[in-house]
Amino acid sequence: MWAVARAAGLGAADASDAVQGAWLRLIESVDRIRDPRAVGAWLMTTTRREALRLGRRAGQEFPADPPDLYEHPTLAAPDPTTEIVDADYGRTLWSRVSRLNEPCRTMLRLFALNPDVRYAQVAARMHIPIGSVGPTRTRCSAKLRTLLKEDPLEC
Repeated sequence: MWAVARAAGLGAADASDAVQGAWLRLIESVDRIRDPRAVGAWLMTTTRREALRLGRRAGQEFPADPPDLYEHPTLAAPDPTTEIVDADYGRTLWSRVSRLNEPCRTMLRLFALNPDVRYAQVAARMHIPIGSVGPTRTRCSAKLRTLLKEDPLEC
């Protein structure tokens, strides 16, 4: 959600407001939730809406959104089983990340756990040139995708 808000051009404070606004909208809509699998997409869309609203209030210009950006299935009541499956999926995915060699393991963790991290911060943390961050991230993501295809998640 942070990445969505920051991608809309918001600073840290406004991005925080957009994320909080999206969570508030979810709480307000909890009685209409039907499909817990749609909550993630709904939160991303709502975060983008909040970011655009905040940006417009601040006088920023935004490109037109694709027409289907805000289309989402009706949400459903949360299911405890889904939460368990999601947690298991997360553990399994992180176990695949831990199988990667360095610098991939550290880089993917940095980006996953710090959604608004800047390339300069990653470069400084990993002691690599800033120009190497993007290509390294791309290679590491490809390695993780390959590992997931060879050894699919058991969920």
